[in-house]
Amino acid sequence: MDYSWLTAPAAQIPAVARSLLGWEVSANGVTIRLSEVEAYAGTGEDPASHAHRGPTPRTGIMFGPAGMAYAYFVFGAHWCFNIVCGAEGEAAAVLLRAGEVVDGAELARKRRGEVPDRDLARGPARLGVALGIGAEANGTSVVDGTGPLLLTPPTRPVDPSSVSAGPRVGVAAAHDVPWRFWITGDPTVSAYRRHVPRRRG
Repeated sequence: MDYSWLTAPAAQIPAVARSLLGWEVSANGVTIRLSEVEAYAGTGEDPASHAHRGPTPRTGIMFGPAGMAYAYFVFGAHWCFNIVCGAEGEAAAVLLRAGEVVDGAELARKRRGEVPDRDLARGPARLGVALGIGAEANGTSVVDGTGPLLLTPPTRPVDPSSVSAGPRVGVAAAHDVPWRFWITGDPTVSAYRRHVPRRRG
């Protein structure tokens, strides 16, 4: 089992993100095969990153050891989940954007409602709902079994030639940086929407 990404420096976060496609994330009886991820770098390098301006009570986890979960609340309703990467003191993370439910589909459907299978975890908030996970995952390990989330190597490895890259979704800054990676043609990949700033007044 290849966990070499745990020791990769923050500067390699795009390559790390690509390498996590096909990995499986499990919680509360549901397992999801990752089909789409997004990379975020650390202080001074990436204005789209929560860690761009340095550690805060919210983002301090991103400066900690690799293999931890960084969870954040969006739109007052949803939790999104990242995997912390890079050496301690170097903030970097991979957002889990979408995936295929490969185990526990009925549980995921109870949480998500009667939606098509491809939509059970199609998008970062939906992925969290399908896993039945929330704030309790923040700051816990995703690799040693002590936290509610467990990330494991792929049972179906992804051929590097079948990976696409493009601009990130829903970020106001550096949105054209091609650090979103997905399995080409996978139906569970979320739809791309370019960020449009809201006009005041």
